[in-house]
Amino acid sequence: MSTSWTSFGGDLHLDLTERRAAGAGLRAALEDALREAVQDGRLAPGTRLPSSRALGEDLGIARNTVVEAYGQLTAEGWLSSRQGSGTTVARRAVPEPVQGRRPAARTAPRRQTARYDLMSGRPDVSLFPRTAWLTAARRALATAPHEALDYGSPLVRIELRQALTHYLARVRGVRTDPDHLLVCTGVTQGLGLLCAALRERGARTLGVEEYGLPPQHAVARAAGLATAPVPLDADGAVVDRLGNRADAVLLTPAHQFPTGAALSAGRRAEAVRWAREHDRYVIEDDYDGEFRYDRQPLGAMQALDPERVVYAGTAAKSLAPGLRLAWLALPDALVEPVARLKALADTMSPVLDQLTLAELITSGTYDRHVRRCRLHYRRRRDHLVAALAERAPHIRVTGIAAGLHAVLQLPPGSTPETELLARAQRAGLSLNGLTWHRAAPSPADTAPPALVIGYAAPPDHAFPAAVQALCELLRRA
Repeated sequence: MSTSWTSFGGDLHLDLTERRAAGAGLRAALEDALREAVQDGRLAPGTRLPSSRALGEDLGIARNTVVEAYGQLTAEGWLSSRQGSGTTVARRAVPEPVQGRRPAARTAPRRQTARYDLMSGRPDVSLFPRTAWLTAARRALATAPHEALDYGSPLVRIELRQALTHYLARVRGVRTDPDHLLVCTGVTQGLGLLCAALRERGARTLGVEEYGLPPQHAVARAAGLATAPVPLDADGAVVDRLGNRADAVLLTPAHQFPTGAALSAGRRAEAVRWAREHDRYVIEDDYDGEFRYDRQPLGAMQALDPERVVYAGTAAKSLAPGLRLAWLALPDALVEPVARLKALADTMSPVLDQLTLAELITSGTYDRHVRRCRLHYRRRRDHLVAALAERAPHIRVTGIAAGLHAVLQLPPGSTPETELLARAQRAGLSLNGLTWHRAAPSPADTAPPALVIGYAAPPDHAFPAAVQALCELLRRA
């Protein structure tokens, strides 16, 4: 004997079968079921219950039985009843769990939020073009064919793949077509799919830059690949060290993350030559390709050989991470395996945001938005550099020709990095040290401490104070 009812749009299921089988009377079974629903949170304080007549009909029991159960629970303080207002769950403290029931698992305490977010890789989400996005969404939804809302290709909607084909060719020099583009829910998913596809083809090791993004290394390992660090210098990754140490390599050629070095032309050519000669692949993570300040934009490395270089791009920095929109320009041999794995992972990415982004790109709104963001972030960077030069002149600032972060290198003999990070936390600053980005621990590391500072995330009203707090921290380092 069970029922569900709808009250103010919410459903609740009551099952009296087990209690009746155990010998409980109808009224006792109903009272126990209602007490349990209040205890486990299915009936929140203030929830209005169905009338005794409606519940009696749903359960197939006499109305008087429901009236008596309501009356007993009201007397116990579980329910509250007022003339003309019906019966509701009483606003009372949640009682202890019923004896014999496992208490709900306690969640770990939430980490205290820092006053100032200076973590790298974070954009200023307040710049998200809400009005333009809403306009584009309305237009895209109004003009989308009906089949766009049905199941489709794991490569996802042709409208976005077409728009990205032209945009990436024009802005980043990427050589691809809609049939070789796959849209995914972030570069993290894209990298996981790529690593899994390469693992199927016999790959065992992914080369990664000596400093990078640890979550990406974890993704590769989760897909079954070992990671092999590739040294870095002023010209980027030292790719001539690859040899047979890796079956593929993950690079950030335009703006090495986090050091900021650009992979030199000679090394780009060397990486492509390595991939051709050894039947390997280069994965190019172009995570902030649109944001260049002090030099001519560097085109995508993928253009050197679209059949050996996988291009990965994202809207996380230009729009917002929460959109979960990224893309892969795939070599012909990887389209089928990556698309197949994408279909197994989630069938396809959400369609409406894809259609909206396609509309933003084709209308020119996306270009205008990126230009505004570029100017905004350049002003942020200039403010940070000027403040450090004035208040902490002993700090060397590097990696700032592009992107949304800077590397602050402290002189030898400065406060150790771990202590500096502890002081930052006490000062309300959320940031990372360069050591966190190391692909593999180095017990013999004697390099001076360095911090990786993201200057994009704090809102405008908080940014000056965040920079001031950072300068004060470094002044005493």
